Amino acid sequence: MLNDWYMNIIPILTPFLIAAGFGIGEVSFAISAFTITSSLSQPLIGYMVDRKNQSWMIYVGTAWLAVLLSFIGLTHSSSMLILIAALSGLGAAAFHPQASAMVSAASGQKKGLYQAVFGAAGNLGWALTPLFVIPLVERYGLEVTPYFVVPGIIVTVLLAFKAQKTPARSHAASVPLMEALRPAWKELSKLVLIIAVRTLTYSGLVAFLPLYLQQRGVSLAASAHLLFILLLSGAAGGMAGGYLSDRFGKKIVIFWSLAASPIFFYLFLHVGAGLQSVVFALAGATLLSSFSPIVVMAQEMLSRQAAMASGFSLGFGIGIGGLGVGLVGLVIQYAGLAIAINLLICLPIIAAGIALTLEKRRPAQELAPAR
Repeated sequence: MLNDWYMNIIPILTPFLIAAGFGIGEVSFAISAFTITSSLSQPLIGYMVDRKNQSWMIYVGTAWLAVLLSFIGLTHSSSMLILIAALSGLGAAAFHPQASAMVSAASGQKKGLYQAVFGAAGNLGWALTPLFVIPLVERYGLEVTPYFVVPGIIVTVLLAFKAQKTPARSHAASVPLMEALRPAWKELSKLVLIIAVRTLTYSGLVAFLPLYLQQRGVSLAASAHLLFILLLSGAAGGMAGGYLSDRFGKKIVIFWSLAASPIFFYLFLHVGAGLQSVVFALAGATLLSSFSPIVVMAQEMLSRQAAMASGFSLGFGIGIGGLGVGLVGLVIQYAGLAIAINLLICLPIIAAGIALTLEKRRPAQELAPAR
């Protein structure tokens, strides 16, 4: 929860950084830089974790992320902003594959449920970021960000003690990276594309919807509460998606979650203020109900490389989608906020179409006898 709380800080600070003199394109590319380093390297880190337990990554990564991001409000140049964003992302990259693999190892026969809880905790962290960050920065300015390091240091200490007492899990056989990927790469590529499209929608709205609402007369405080509703409902949707996928199948839950979310996002932009919170909650819940089914499906495809599968589903796909946030910033500069927001809410339809092509059969790797 705390790790993902930090991961949402730069998008939430977007209006304040722009008010401080940064261009919207500069902030957009800082978000992309963070996403690249925090996500694209995760499959490789996961591959290393599968071969040898790296439990130290969960507390060192959290400390690194917390310390660097606490300086984000003190930066005065675009190059320093992008550099801090890029370096801090390495902490998130170190944390997620190891943490998800530890969750998988502890979950027994309830992998879907445990991964849903793990994902919901992260989504809850994202939901809490605007609720705390926006009021504090509105009142005290960007100079308050160094104080954001405090909860990260506390959790780092707790994780360090806990990780040392965690039993070592079994590791995958020493298989070359490309050989491990070969049986599942086609279906895994589809999952990565689905995650990328979903992430672009999610990250783009978190970063730019407050600006759009501000143009329509909504205060930043009200926007913070709306974002909290979106992200909290996403956490609830993730839990529901894990439960429903166990009952009705992963593919059908992934498809309907992505197909339904654009409808609720469209309604949010056009209904009256009284219904906006309800419709927005439904939009967040449907969009992120695909989270747990995708993670579990990836782990089934790479059945003996749980950390690498987590790296693809929690990292690489999200990174690819995050790259598009910089492009969204350019669309805003040249075409306007309204067009960019409407394009973002239509994107999940593409992901739903890809979900229809997912194969139900298990890859050969899962069916092969363990070495």
